[in-house]
Parts: sequence; C-alpha cells; structure tokens
Amino acid sequence: MIRALLCVMLLAFPFSLTAHEMLPTYPKFTPSFIEGLYKTNIRMFNKRSDVEYYEVSVWDEEWNPIPFATSSSVLKIPHLGKVQFDLYVRKKDLNSVEYICSMSKLKKENITRTSVATRVCSRVK
Repeated sequence: MIRALLCVMLLAFPFSLTAHEMLPTYPKFTPSFIEGLYKTNIRMFNKRSDVEYYEVSVWDEEWNPIPFATSSSVLKIPHLGKVQFDLYVRKKDLNSVEYICSMSKLKKENITRTSVATRVCSRVK
C-alpha cells in the first residue's frame, strides 16, 4: 500500500534536476600557435535559471590545481545560453592534467530559496 502511494505521489508531482553541461566529455589538447602552450576548446550550456556565473578550473589526478589560461576564469552564461572558449595549459603541465571542471557560482543577493552549487568535470584523455 505504501509503495503504491509513493509511486502515485512521484508520478503526480514530477520533479527535475538541472545542471549545466560542459563538452567535450573527454577533451584533447593540441599544440597552440604559441610555443610551449597546448589548447583545447570547451563548450558550455547553462540549463539553470537561478545561476549565470560559472568558474573554470583545471586539476591533476589528486585534485591539486594546475595553472591554466582562458579569456576569463569566471564565465557569465545566461539561462539556456551557450559559450565556447579555448583553455591553454603549459607543455610542462600537460601530462599532469586530469580534469577540467566548471562550478556554478551562486549570488548572495536576493536569496529566496535554497540553491545547490553544481560541479561538472571532463576527464582529459
């Protein structure tokens, strides 16, 4: 009886979780036009209506930060908006790169409900 009631409640009150997307899932680095730097192209899509800013970071296998360069490490992406950018890493750090991550940045003003920060990571091949 309880299972049936729970199933009816889940079907009657649908819910969805939304996050942002980051592509490609497994980015590959190629030599850039600047000697000693390698680049990859990242695309992001924002499905969240409550978040507009995302921070990009690069990590090694043990989750230690790795220096990188982009046009901006914090990106403004409107709801249902897309952005594409190049991410650069030094040749000496290239073999250490394991993850490229983006994390939603929540505003502290006008908080009307509980929000959850999301982190999406792509693993480098």
